[in-house]
Amino acid sequence: MTYNVPEIAWAPLAPIIIVLVAGAIGVLLGAFIRTVAVRRTAQLQLSIVALIAALFAIVWQWVAIESGGVVVLNTMIYLDRQALAWQFLLVVFAIGGVALFADRGKEDEDPFTPLGSVAPGSSEETVARRKGLAVTEVFPLALLATGGMMLFATVNDLVFLFVALELFSLPLYILVALARRRRLLSQEASLKYFLLGAFSSAIFLFGVALLYGATETTGMREMLGLYHPERHTLVLLGLFMVLVGLLFKIGAVPFHLWVPDAYQGAPSAVTAFMAAATKAAAVAALARLSYLVLYRFAWDLNWVIWTVAIASMVFGTVLAIVQTDVKRMLAYSSVAHAGFILVAFAGFSPLALSALPFYLATYGIATLGAFAVVTQVRELTPDGAVGAEATRLGQWAGLGKRSPLLAVAMSLFLLSFAGIPLTAGFVGKFVVFRAALEQGAWPLVVVAVLASAAAVFFYIRLAVLMFFTDAPDDTSPRVEVRATGIGRGVAIVAAVIVLVLGVMPSGALDLADDAGVLLAPAAVTGG
Repeated sequence: MTYNVPEIAWAPLAPIIIVLVAGAIGVLLGAFIRTVAVRRTAQLQLSIVALIAALFAIVWQWVAIESGGVVVLNTMIYLDRQALAWQFLLVVFAIGGVALFADRGKEDEDPFTPLGSVAPGSSEETVARRKGLAVTEVFPLALLATGGMMLFATVNDLVFLFVALELFSLPLYILVALARRRRLLSQEASLKYFLLGAFSSAIFLFGVALLYGATETTGMREMLGLYHPERHTLVLLGLFMVLVGLLFKIGAVPFHLWVPDAYQGAPSAVTAFMAAATKAAAVAALARLSYLVLYRFAWDLNWVIWTVAIASMVFGTVLAIVQTDVKRMLAYSSVAHAGFILVAFAGFSPLALSALPFYLATYGIATLGAFAVVTQVRELTPDGAVGAEATRLGQWAGLGKRSPLLAVAMSLFLLSFAGIPLTAGFVGKFVVFRAALEQGAWPLVVVAVLASAAAVFFYIRLAVLMFFTDAPDDTSPRVEVRATGIGRGVAIVAAVIVLVLGVMPSGALDLADDAGVLLAPAAVTGG
């Protein structure tokens, strides 16, 4: 028996390799550098350098790419401009996330517990805090998650897709549990996220097994060629289960149960990265699966997308209205946005391939900015020290007077989420709804417009609290805006991007149009 070593074109995989290798080196640095401050600086610098290098590698490949893209690993990976666009977004979100990970206030505390392996409030944790220990492994964990997401947005084989899914999910489960304050809430959120994530992964893998049983392949491109009508039911069941696994990562109803708890319990820096990047990676994989396989079964599966989209928009909006916690409100807002995203998939319009990267760019940037603001509104302990984040809605009253810059930035993000004109969110929703209308899905667009109109209430409510409501004098605990350079910088940059994409979106839309073509159809026809 001879084993033929596969030829691998390494150059097109350079962005992913850079990020994953940097993550592995970051882990080794944690083993060999004993001084906490030196180790943290080294891992932070390595992360930033690796992500910027990956960003340049993606841009270089975008410019150099010819004839639609490159096939790698015997069609298991297609490096087309659609994949590169998603990789670019993911790396940008990772840079914003890592910057927030590194954010520290005057008290020189990062957002993470000093010792993640001990019980919350234990004597060991207290000693670790006094000694100035830090979980610097958050930086390599972020890199490994980013590398997994980049792979997730690129692969065309369902087994490979499962490997990428686990590669980025496992670091996220750990990161969610590492909050410095409200540790029990953080660990509970991590446990829920892990258990529900494992359950959804099992469903996904079972769906892959059914598809392999029906078609004898796990390749998305090859699947339709090996389809037998007599196995139609088995194929449909397999595709439905794979779809469930992806809808879980997007946070769509009824697979959204992890979203509010994980968003609230995780450190806000992790929530920002997770909310922006995970949704983008899952949508990228769903888009590739939809336009390579699902479109053939549109008659059988379109009702699933319509039902989940409507349920996500309605439940997400209604539940966000009744929330009194800012992070939970943003969590249910993300559920509603999952519904808006699924509107683009109605009818499998080709326009969706260019609309989705733009929509996820606008949503991800606004999400990073919103959680960057959340990290800076803090409670004060009785002795005057900075405590946990002030996430109750009432605690945000008067923020416009105490920190006008952050309040204006937060208002811009809220207006963008609501889809108000002159913000990036308006353009994002417009292109998504246009893709659905092209396929005659106007009832879905009507529901989306009504949900958007209802969602304005809870976004504007927070803006009114910040600018037109005075902070009560007897609030306990007292609230203070912690001025941090990195957090404020991320919020300002995100606000500028939201405004620029809302006023002058043509350049970004042209790039999204260039990314709206998959390599696979050209490969099928020999192009």
